[in-house]
Amino acid sequence: MADFTTTLIHHPYQPPAGFVAPQPGVFKASTVYFPNVCAMREFDWKDKSAYTYGLHGTPTTYTLEARLCTLEGGQQCLLVPSGLAAIATVSLALLHAGDEVLLPDNAYGPSKALAEGELTHWGITHQYFDPMDPADLAAKISPRTKLVWLEAAGSVTLEFPDLVAQVRLCKAAGVCCALDNTWGAGLAFKPFDLTPEVSPALAVDISVHALTKYPSGGGDVLMGSIITQHEPLHMKLKLCHMRLGLGVAANDAELVLRSLPSMALRYHAHDVTTRELALWCEQRAEFAQVLHPALPHSPGHAHWHALCGHANGGAAGLLSVVFKPEFSQAQVDAFCNHLTLFKIGYSWGGPVSLVMPYELASMRQSWPTHLQQGILVRFSVGLEAAADLQADVSNALNALI
Repeated sequence: MADFTTTLIHHPYQPPAGFVAPQPGVFKASTVYFPNVCAMREFDWKDKSAYTYGLHGTPTTYTLEARLCTLEGGQQCLLVPSGLAAIATVSLALLHAGDEVLLPDNAYGPSKALAEGELTHWGITHQYFDPMDPADLAAKISPRTKLVWLEAAGSVTLEFPDLVAQVRLCKAAGVCCALDNTWGAGLAFKPFDLTPEVSPALAVDISVHALTKYPSGGGDVLMGSIITQHEPLHMKLKLCHMRLGLGVAANDAELVLRSLPSMALRYHAHDVTTRELALWCEQRAEFAQVLHPALPHSPGHAHWHALCGHANGGAAGLLSVVFKPEFSQAQVDAFCNHLTLFKIGYSWGGPVSLVMPYELASMRQSWPTHLQQGILVRFSVGLEAAADLQADVSNALNALI
């Protein structure tokens, strides 16, 4: 008889099969057992038909990947430790020395920093294009362009581009286009079905998503996804993903799986409250401009309405305001400090409302003509009552007088 210490490790008990519950099981592993040497040699991690090593997937991560594909309308999904990791993986997989990548000037700041830092160091050039002028994008696509990044809506300033026109330009030029779809989240519009009235539907090549935001919903998980429809492109990304050694923790995947069933309800709640707050902000004399795609005067509203203005469309939970020029940076900072329900912090999509002042001049090539002069503040609207959030902003504004 084996020693009890050995028996504790090699215990014969196996729980009965057939356990079914609302939440899928959490499988944690680095090592995965093979039934025999033949299976070890034949199992292929790339097609997800078997398990070979924890880094290449477990039942927990496979389940999350499948559900995210359903959410965004894709066919294949890769999970990475953050939204920025998703952006970096795409760029590393598709770009080589001598290539060029194009980014909208209102892109997510760390995405621009990646292009200006590591990509430049590796001999990959970049240009920024005006997100509100498809002709500017068309003029900058060249034979060296191998990847175009798109965002809808734009980071911080929330202008909504003519996404359909941008994707059509990339398709016509034969250039891969990748969309940061964190704002839309697979709910405001479908990145792989941008023209549902046309067959075949117009689609982006890649959709990246910071699952940190709406899919998680709790402000406590960092994760990203890379979703595609075409197997060869997916495999190119997957091989790079493998070589970089990227993986996500099973417990983090569990938290996102637990939150997905309520995601549409939460997104709608964020959306409704944000629109109500945006309309109220338009009446405040302190603001020179209110930026929210669903507002008729917000830059790109017509493009948002064409793509997202249907019965199931949405406008997320972000809202930016531009203070009138007479307000100094110190006054705007004091406004943020006076807020109590809105906490000062990055990110969005969680239950707690957040606020962040931005130095927009340092983030753009030049001041956008569609934006009023002044200091910009972005609100991430959480799940608090709209009246309470409105009162919080009002009290902070009154403290400036």
